[in-house]
Amino acid sequence: MEYNHFSVLFNDTLENLNIRDGKIYVDGTLGGSGHSLGILEKANIKKLICNDYDTAAIENAKNKLKKYLDKIIFINDDYKNLKMNLNINNIDKVDGILLDLGVSSYQIDTPERGFSYIHDAKLDMRMDTNQKFSAYEVVNEYSEKDLTEIFFKYGDERHAKRIAQEIVKQRSTNNIETTLELAELIKRCYPLKEASINGNPAKKVFQAIRIEVNHEIEGFEEFLYQAIDMLNSKGRMCVITFHSLEDRIVKHVFNKLSGNLGFQNKNNIVEIEPTVIKITKKPILGEKEENINKRSSSAKLRVIEKI
Repeated sequence: MEYNHFSVLFNDTLENLNIRDGKIYVDGTLGGSGHSLGILEKANIKKLICNDYDTAAIENAKNKLKKYLDKIIFINDDYKNLKMNLNINNIDKVDGILLDLGVSSYQIDTPERGFSYIHDAKLDMRMDTNQKFSAYEVVNEYSEKDLTEIFFKYGDERHAKRIAQEIVKQRSTNNIETTLELAELIKRCYPLKEASINGNPAKKVFQAIRIEVNHEIEGFEEFLYQAIDMLNSKGRMCVITFHSLEDRIVKHVFNKLSGNLGFQNKNNIVEIEPTVIKITKKPILGEKEENINKRSSSAKLRVIEKI
């Protein structure tokens, strides 16, 4: 299957990354490589580090970006290991970092990857296909309490408890094997008047399971501090989120490092010396692209610049 992908907030991201000749940039979540191609076409940069957990994304990018291979370092790893991998490649500082935290269109539209609630496939959702832990284990082995918690925490799912109860009830007879089995179960847990509102009822639960399978939130805040530390002066970081919890973490870190937050020290509020400037006071929203790509609707872009 061809690796098709629509790069969310493409123009806004490239404009805010402030791409300049002779500089080093990182695409921490390569995906369909649309943003990477845009970076390479925009200026005569020194080096682009293309990172992705998914080997299919790396192989696709090697073909799509073949004109620029002399400028690219490919890294097949979790973006949270970026500092270690840059050091391995003798890079201490960079001039721009991009993170697009959405699942790629290719992963969703390839049924056998098990991300989709529309196509039938075995429950999977692994971004790193070498990883053994998958959506199957989450659905069939997690307790009702743990399922309820991740559906609510990672999916903002208001019917989390009811869906978790129904999963545990069904798997007591037979394990839930496929994406459509799970999607139909979720649909049954929704009141009829809600089932067709705001898209497919399975969307939030599938998102929550994907986040759990790929440990997307774990260590994310620590990584943001680490990534900003790797930026040169005037270097920028662009982060595109699709989930409220991720966006809250980004907002908190950016506010803190820009001096917009203080911390309590007994009786006094101590101001933190700012190390970044917020380029976007409020996030740039993907809603304006909804008519082009419905997956853009929940996207938020936040940008900072290192002082």
